Amino acid sequence: MDRLAAASARTYPGGMDPDPSLPASGPRVLFVCLGNICRSPLAEAAFRFRAAQAGLVAEADSAGTGDWHVGEPPDPRAIAEARRHGIDISTYRARQVVAADFARFTHVLALDTQNLADLARLAPSGASARLALLLDLVPGMAGRTVPDPYWGGAEDFMRTWGEVDAAARALVAAFAAPG
Repeated sequence: MDRLAAASARTYPGGMDPDPSLPASGPRVLFVCLGNICRSPLAEAAFRFRAAQAGLVAEADSAGTGDWHVGEPPDPRAIAEARRHGIDISTYRARQVVAADFARFTHVLALDTQNLADLARLAPSGASARLALLLDLVPGMAGRTVPDPYWGGAEDFMRTWGEVDAAARALVAAFAAPG
């Protein structure tokens, strides 16, 4: 699968219908930021690309804790940054986290501490998804947040890509590790 297809094709539309061809034991990862138009779509794309590159069968989606961008494409600067890496995210559409996400996904990864706290509050009792910060697996970055590039410029989106791509590499390595 080429870079563009690996990262831009969602396994299922809008996160609502899991792909029955994926093994139940494979990782299913939801990346969450505030509006689902900047950080989390870039994290989803980076993870999709790195998983495909490694031959890891995984499911990925992204969402926001807020609802004001639902149905909108990613921010044009996020689209441009992904395109700079040969990945098209222009067909992604923002959605809001729903209760079913905490059962559908094995991992729900927040891009900052406020969204992690919001996710912990939103998670229904008995939720099976593991909640964590995205950067927790990146050496030297545990506990750090991915700064929101929304109010910045292209350089902020480049920095965001660097951080979410480092996290994607670390996630893929962790999922691919035996045991």
